[in-house]
Amino acid sequence: MRTLIVRRPRRWSDRETEMRVTVLYFAAAREGAGLRSEELELPAGATARDALRAACAAHPQLQAIADKLRLAVDQQFAAPDAPLRDRAEVALIPPVAGGAVGGAAAEEA
Repeated sequence: MRTLIVRRPRRWSDRETEMRVTVLYFAAAREGAGLRSEELELPAGATARDALRAACAAHPQLQAIADKLRLAVDQQFAAPDAPLRDRAEVALIPPVAGGAVGGAAAEEA
């Protein structure tokens, strides 16, 4: 795993305490980032959305799928405005499709 220090935008005060979060990339997000996981430094009070933005800033190719990604914080699906804590785990999960052929959904049709 690599650690990426994200440069803080001007709105983040130099006095704010930073926190580290681990970002996990799955499927197309993993392909876009080119790695499975990394640590990002974010300002105190950051949200899951902030982690996604930082990941997209570090890996611009993620921007193409960013609006389709589901976010999970500490192994629970989360809203983009979910607050993060120091050492939180944020997963970027692309939509999935498929299922069993001839399963319950096929029988209802």
